[in-house]
Amino acid sequence: MTTYARTEPTDQEPDIRARPPLVREFLLVAGLFLAYKLGRRAANGHVEEAFRNAGNVWDLERALHLPGEGAVQGLLLHSQPLIQAANTYYAAVHFPATALFLVWLYWRRPLHYLWSRRVLAVLTGGALVLHLVFPLAPPRMLPAAGLVDTGQIYGPTVYGATPATDTMANQFAAMPSLHVGWAVMVAVGLIAATRSRWRWLWLLHPAITLLVVVATANHYWLDAIVVVAMLAVALAVLRMPDKRMDAGARTGMSARRDAIRRDAARTDAGAPMYVAASPPARTPAESAVPVQAPAEISVRAPADTGAGR
Repeated sequence: MTTYARTEPTDQEPDIRARPPLVREFLLVAGLFLAYKLGRRAANGHVEEAFRNAGNVWDLERALHLPGEGAVQGLLLHSQPLIQAANTYYAAVHFPATALFLVWLYWRRPLHYLWSRRVLAVLTGGALVLHLVFPLAPPRMLPAAGLVDTGQIYGPTVYGATPATDTMANQFAAMPSLHVGWAVMVAVGLIAATRSRWRWLWLLHPAITLLVVVATANHYWLDAIVVVAMLAVALAVLRMPDKRMDAGARTGMSARRDAIRRDAARTDAGAPMYVAASPPARTPAESAVPVQAPAEISVRAPADTGAGR
């Protein structure tokens, strides 16, 4: 008697059936990014309101006894290469890291890609609304903060020297910090989509990002706190896919292993065990090829001629 033992699949391939069309996704993501950039441009101005809000945020942080941003910046200002590295991280990692995150998920974890893309779209849309209704000057512009604009002094920087006329970015959109929000989502998405014991190291990305945005005086602590709260709401509303749902569409041996697992599960539940048994042995008599009986032939007895009497 031959029985099949329970086995676990060793390969985890992406389910290409869940992968959306590449061109459509590229146009969608590009369109969302363009809409966000145009929205930030539309939020330019409101200089007086942005500085008034900055003073209120600074006073609120002191009332909440949050650590001063200047203490973090002071740690990095002792080393020019270190502060330049922080400026480079702020300028060069934000968009490429998020783009690579989405590309990898699209190729390897399509269902997690769809989930992450929706979360990022909701988070970014909410941030744009807050940028419009609550313009905020960053701490590097606030005289009361006493901080240094490290990007302008040490470089590199992504902002123009005159914020009010900067045509490349809205410098009065500090609240919330999408640098921190996107970095946290990258870490959460990769931890959710992978199984390596080292996946928790992805949390270093948002931790470093938080240190960088504060040390370079581009964001307040409250900017990070608010965006994490917004991300938590988005994650609560948009359901995360099950890791097993991203297991690839298997063929051949993988499909056979899946069938074996289902049979083993039914056996554990009390159903008859799946057995692949050989046919019973036959006796020599049963194995013999049957011979068709010939048709009955009538035989006449020879006529009595009287000979031999």
